[in-house]
Amino acid sequence: MKKIRVLEAIRQGNIGGGETHVLELVSKIDRSVFEPVVLSFTYGPMVDQLRDHGIDVHVIETERGFDWRVWKRVKQLIKGLDIDIIHAHGTRANSNLFSPAKQLKLPLIYTVHGWSFHQDQKPVVKLIRKLSERFLTSVSDSVICVSNSNQADGVKGWNMKRSLVIYNGINTDKFNPDNHYSDIRKEFGIGENKTLIVYIVRITTQKDPLTLIRAMKIILERTKDVVLLMVGEGDLKEEVVNIVKESHLEANIILENFRQDVPAILKAADIYCLPSLWEGLPIGVLEAMSMGKVVVATHVDGTSEIISEGFNGILFPVKDAGKFAEAILTVHNDKVLAKRLSENARKTILERFTVEGMVRDIEKHYKDFLIK
Repeated sequence: MKKIRVLEAIRQGNIGGGETHVLELVSKIDRSVFEPVVLSFTYGPMVDQLRDHGIDVHVIETERGFDWRVWKRVKQLIKGLDIDIIHAHGTRANSNLFSPAKQLKLPLIYTVHGWSFHQDQKPVVKLIRKLSERFLTSVSDSVICVSNSNQADGVKGWNMKRSLVIYNGINTDKFNPDNHYSDIRKEFGIGENKTLIVYIVRITTQKDPLTLIRAMKIILERTKDVVLLMVGEGDLKEEVVNIVKESHLEANIILENFRQDVPAILKAADIYCLPSLWEGLPIGVLEAMSMGKVVVATHVDGTSEIISEGFNGILFPVKDAGKFAEAILTVHNDKVLAKRLSENARKTILERFTVEGMVRDIEKHYKDFLIK
């Protein structure tokens, strides 16, 4: 029987939430039925990882959305690969796939890993982004949202049709607190008596690192037994570095570039924090919970669909450094609470957010298209 050839397309080769989703999907998909092929619009470590796993990966370079200059090459690639289904992950990928997909009369599935419009944009920019999303969802044969809140925004904003929710899933074997990992505390000289907070994301406006720094200043006025390890890169990295130096916080705030040993970093941590301004369904939160870590995050979008306040994590209001610091200090001072939150975090992942469950749901969706 001929395998179903699926093109999984992502905007970039660097590692992020959507890229991790694609990595797990193609690694766990049933290869007796499906043959995944990946298209990335930039090179990066994700491309190398996929190739190491024996996945057929192609790169057509562009960092622009709706880049009509690459549409012909994309169409030729799809045709040459004898693709049956196209699955675009994210706005930019879909903007460069919808035209080739329609010309070739192939089913196009669009996964929204968080909308491209959000509250901190200028009104005209937000309107253009919203109109773009309305268009892209209308030309897609199906829209997968990774959170109920994202789906609700689309339905409310433009009466979005043909959508469903499939939550992101985590590889609980890779992110397993019982595994052996390298000693990150030893690497950075962080004593076992210190409460270690980790922040492992792109250092951008969306992830609001500046509120995190303000919260750390408040925390360090109360105790010096808290250390923050910030891992990542982004357009606010230089500003963060400068603030840390100017505030003489280097003893308690460690800045590190992006690393691929995320499970080891999480293993060393006590608390994972995510002070985002908005989210789809944050994979970083799921990874931390899978490692049995206490999550302290903002009460936004998909994050609040994962975290139940006081049960498996703590939520605080956006940009509220005081509440953020208070939550961290509460966990730091209450080890019984920390243990309960961490145990319930791991349990939540095993019950609701495994990669196997996610992949089986997506596979079923692919098959439904071919049965139609």
